Amino acid sequence: MNIFLGITGASGAPYASRLLSALVDAGCEVGVCISDSGYEVLATELYGNPSLPHDEVLDLFTRGLDGVSVYAKDDYSAPYASGSARVDGYAICPCSMATVGTIAAGAMANLVHRAASVALKEGRKLVLVPRETPLSTIHLENLLRLRQAGATIVFAAPGFYHRPGSIDDLVDFIVARCLDQLGVEHALVGRWGQD
Repeated sequence: MNIFLGITGASGAPYASRLLSALVDAGCEVGVCISDSGYEVLATELYGNPSLPHDEVLDLFTRGLDGVSVYAKDDYSAPYASGSARVDGYAICPCSMATVGTIAAGAMANLVHRAASVALKEGRKLVLVPRETPLSTIHLENLLRLRQAGATIVFAAPGFYHRPGSIDDLVDFIVARCLDQLGVEHALVGRWGQD
């Protein structure tokens, strides 16, 4: 499978990191695009240093992962910028409310926005993972608009019925839901009703 992963400036870098590794583990080809704010979130939440240069963040984030291609935020020659490219699914994780608003308005200021727009116009799977709380009426209306346009909203709000024993378990819960929505097989968490 060919999956686009956009990473923007909402809190939730551990979700992005785990999703990328799970996609690679499943044998997916993954195209990654990170916004400037996304780089800062990765640097802060994963590596404890918000001033790390982008190239260092990218090296740490993709180290040891095969099948990952990285595209600059303004690279409109990337295959994910066109509906003619064969792409199986798109995820924006984490997805900032600025990104939600931009996509809902039909605007495109970078490759993440453009890829999401392509997913919607082509009727392809688009999974958005917002984390903002509480939500304003504007946030809710934008999310509703995107849902009505065909996007799937997977809030970064893990469940507890699977009795998580660690933060990694909580992260895996959300990543598993993303993988399910993208149609990617996994065994990150048990299924309801199964031992």
